[in-house]
Amino acid sequence: MRKTVFLFSIIATAAVSLCFVTGMTDQDWLNWGNKCLNESYDSSADLKIKKWELNLTGDSFIRLRKIYQNGKQEYFSLYLQKLDDMDYLGNVNSGTLELKAKSDDIIVQTYNDRQGNVDSMANVLKIPVKNMQPERLDSLEHAFTYFKSKGL
Repeated sequence: MRKTVFLFSIIATAAVSLCFVTGMTDQDWLNWGNKCLNESYDSSADLKIKKWELNLTGDSFIRLRKIYQNGKQEYFSLYLQKLDDMDYLGNVNSGTLELKAKSDDIIVQTYNDRQGNVDSMANVLKIPVKNMQPERLDSLEHAFTYFKSKGL
């Protein structure tokens, strides 16, 4: 009896998940991805940050802008076609989402820096997050995969 109930709950959960995934439009994925990123971003990981913007775009980019109290800005941009792997380091309460590109495909720009404005490339974008439940992480990965498959 317990095995039957357990199996039924797994099948029901899978069916609900598939309905969630198959019925979603581009805008649904975009809204969900942005909601998930913005609710999970942990700006308290760097107390010098005054303002931040984190966006998943309809043209398959993840963009992160950090504006510091001293006026310095950092801008990161990753085209999801170049996303090779996604890792999560941490626990449910706090951690780091690591988006890994195939090579140095992440644009990194700094503005108003004492060392000057610098344009460079990276292969890992580390995003501090909080309250990242496994289900949320999984659905975020589905959103990334969806936009990665869109290609331009």
